[in-house]
Amino acid sequence: MLFHVVPLDDWLLAPDRPYAPRALAEDGFISCTPDEKQALAVADARFREAVGPLMALMIDERRLDARVCWDPAPRIHGRVNRSAVAGMLEVRRDDEGRAVDLALWS
Repeated sequence: MLFHVVPLDDWLLAPDRPYAPRALAEDGFISCTPDEKQALAVADARFREAVGPLMALMIDERRLDARVCWDPAPRIHGRVNRSAVAGMLEVRRDDEGRAVDLALWS
């Protein structure tokens, strides 16, 4: 399972199309983490100021249409077909925006 941290509003932007964040166009890939602990670290480092819910997409690498490279962290080289997203975890944050844990989101 791969984890990708994203503001919920960005994930919901075009729900009828594969997920393609701005980073894909700018960098040529979508950064992911291999576990929940590193997803929290990314959320804390890059999204502390994010407004609204912050999610960790749980991406099943076997169901992806795009290629995944590990160098050293997983990177998805293409859009994420939404059928590859097995679930989402909400990044719970403290009053200062620090990521403290992940919780099932429904």
